[in-house]
Amino acid sequence: MRLLIISDTHGDISKVCKVVNDIKDLIDGIIHLGDIVEDADKLRKLYSKIPVYNICGNCDYGTNVPPMNILDFEGKKIFITHGHLFSVYYDTTKLVYKAMELGADVALFGHTHIPYLEQIHNVYAMNPGSLTQPRGGSKPSYGIIKIENGVITPSLVEYKED
Repeated sequence: MRLLIISDTHGDISKVCKVVNDIKDLIDGIIHLGDIVEDADKLRKLYSKIPVYNICGNCDYGTNVPPMNILDFEGKKIFITHGHLFSVYYDTTKLVYKAMELGADVALFGHTHIPYLEQIHNVYAMNPGSLTQPRGGSKPSYGIIKIENGVITPSLVEYKED
């Protein structure tokens, strides 16, 4: 099982589409971590054979999409949220504690537009960064989560222009 992790596309899915077109035969799902909900809807229409999971972010107004969710893939729980509700600009403590409370193996978040990956208290905390609006000197990026034989392998990938 391989999942493409994206966040903070803010209305521009052009780079996401390039990534998906390059790896669509290698992924089993796409997780969009908010900002903007409509971008996840567009991806669902464009790639109807690939499941798209999403939550709303701080820039998603008037939506019924929840701000967090817990997903189960091959017995591994993944907590998804945008991050703004957990003060992720300062640190990931609140986020990781919430993931632990939910029994999650992974906590995925966005909001900062800065890629981040760390294992804390047996929980992987990961922010894929942003493909369209990277911040903090980071490059456009996305994440991949691989689950194989009960082992989770998260990775961050820097987007390279052709």
